[in-house]
This record gives sequence, structure tokens and C-alpha cells, in this order.
Amino acid sequence: MRDVIVSSRRRTRAIAVGDVIVGGDAPIAVQSMTNTRTTDIDATVAQVNRLDEAGADIVRISVPDPESAAAMPEILRQVALPVIADIHFSYKMALAALEAGVHGLRLNPGNIGSRDRVERVVAAARERRVSIRIGVNAGSLEKDLNEKYGEPCADAMVESALRHIRILEDMDFSDIKVSLKASNIPMTVAAYRKLAQQVDYPFHLGITESGSRFGGTVKSSVGLGLLLADGIGDTIRVSLAAEPEEEIRVGFEILKSLGLRHRGVNLIACPSCARQKFNVIETVNKLEERLAHIHESLDVAVIGCVVNGPGEAREADLGVTGGYPVHMLYRDGEKAERLRSEAMIDAIVEEVERRVEKIRADKDADR
Repeated sequence: MRDVIVSSRRRTRAIAVGDVIVGGDAPIAVQSMTNTRTTDIDATVAQVNRLDEAGADIVRISVPDPESAAAMPEILRQVALPVIADIHFSYKMALAALEAGVHGLRLNPGNIGSRDRVERVVAAARERRVSIRIGVNAGSLEKDLNEKYGEPCADAMVESALRHIRILEDMDFSDIKVSLKASNIPMTVAAYRKLAQQVDYPFHLGITESGSRFGGTVKSSVGLGLLLADGIGDTIRVSLAAEPEEEIRVGFEILKSLGLRHRGVNLIACPSCARQKFNVIETVNKLEERLAHIHESLDVAVIGCVVNGPGEAREADLGVTGGYPVHMLYRDGEKAERLRSEAMIDAIVEEVERRVEKIRADKDADR
């Protein structure tokens, strides 16, 4: 049995985003955001559907203007994922998005106008059973909080979040989740930890503007990993300057690494050294590409020599260890057959696909 490194999950109330439950004891949801122009319906729908195929649970779409709001009904008609409308400053865009049929809103009630405007949005959200995410960002804190604290900090972010929460609570609205994002990892982690002690709303985790595919993946993995290991977090978005599908893949890898979600093939691979009997890096890259379509959970070990290979292979569903002139394939921890380098990748892919077919057949038989 593998050691457990995640603390007990923080107890929160549960809210719904369409048919996806966030919080409570629901699985941690993985989401992303479109980067197409919302007015380009075909491009936006195509991107949402690619995110769906990549495994996203939720997608967020910006609604910055009336033209984007007018596109939302047709977008919603063509996609299956629950959609959250990203709203800034305009209560009219929030109302239009709700009228279109979105499943969630991301807005800060303190920046969409007077109380009566907020009440109109809240009333419409309540009527449609639509949840609201309060999204606090260190880069756009209220002027008085920046003056009070001198600069963005965890305490300022928490105070901002509580301010927005109270606005909704005063209107008897509690279908809320909260995010506290900064590009600074210690600040973000401290803010979430502080707010976790004060409210029981579910949290949307993210390190905002984290950077490129490589740098952003590292930053997000560190920041989100610290919080998730604390048991904090109910939905995550990995913000990358990359295609949104990459955010989903990284998000699931983060959750898989902590044993919090199990989706797709988990490739266990050695870093390679002079002892390797086949090109480990090339093999892993090819396997990752050819197995990207697999959604079922399987562990596949790819180890270049016999020092750690047999031990890792025995713990995996499938494993291969490097030998000379042939390599050993393991099935469920047992030696199965010898493979030459040129046949190894095809053999592993075929074996994974056979197992997936059986998993799917067994599920169908149980229905």
C-alpha cells in the first residue's frame, strides 16, 4: 500500500455547476478557460469540445460584451460541458449570461455596481439555481485594501474575499465558491490557508498568470500541491500560456500524483542513465502521445535497466525493464514475455488497449 501524504479533505458545503458537484465529498473537478473570441462560435465550440475530450469537468468562457453574450445560447446548445460565464464589472453581462443558460458565474459582487444591481443578478442566479464564484486576484484588489496593507498580501486577499462573501450572504445566497489567486505562490498558499479557517465554502484553486507550459506547470504543481496536500481545494485550474487542453492534462497529473484523481495512464519512468538498455526518454514520449486518448486508470512502468525495474514493474499494471538483447514485459507484477526494442512500444500500446476494452466491457456488464 502506498503511503498517504494528503491530509483529511477540508469539509465544505457542496454546490452544483450544472451536473458537476463541487465541494463536499465530490471528486476534485478540473477545469480550464477558452481563449478564443467568444463571438467566434465555431472556434469556441470546437475548443470546448476538445477540452471535453481531454477530460475537463467544467469550462469557463469570458462574456465581456453584448456580442459575446449574444453568442452564448448557441455555444451552450452545442457543448456538453457545464459552462461558467466569466464576468467583470457589468451586471448586464451577468444577467445576459444567466438568460442564455450558463451553469455558473465568476464575478465579484462588489465590482458590478450598486446593491440593487447585485440583487438583480443574485435573484436571477437563485431562480436558475446557478452558483457564483467569487474570484479574488492579487493584481486587482480594491483600492482601499491596497492602501490599508501597502501592497497585495494574503491578509488583503482574505479581507477582499470576506467582503464579497458578506454581500452575497446578506442577500441570503450561499451557492458560493471562492478563489484567491496570485502569481506569488507563498502569498496564494497563505491566503487559502487563512480563509479555510473562516468559511466552509468550496475553494477553486489556481496560481494565476503562472507562465509558460514549462514554468507554469512547475509553479502550479508546487502551489496547488501544497494546498491539496493540506486537504484544501475542491476544483482546480492550471493557468498556462499554452493551449487550454494542456491545463487539463497538467491538472490531472497533479491530482494523480497525490492520489486524488485517477484518470488516464500513469507513466512511471526512470530518468535514464548509462545503464539503460533502450532509449527511455524517447520511449516515454512516444507512449505518452499514443496513450493520450486513454481515460481509464492504469499504471505503466518504463524502466531502462534491472536495478529498479523489476520492483517498479511488480507494482504496476504493466511494466517493462531493459535487458540485453531483449527486454522483459511484466503483467500485473509477473514476468510475461520478452520484447525487442523495435516491438516494445507497439506491444505496450496494444496491451493497454486490450485492458481498457476489458475494463469497459466489465462496466457495461455491470449496468
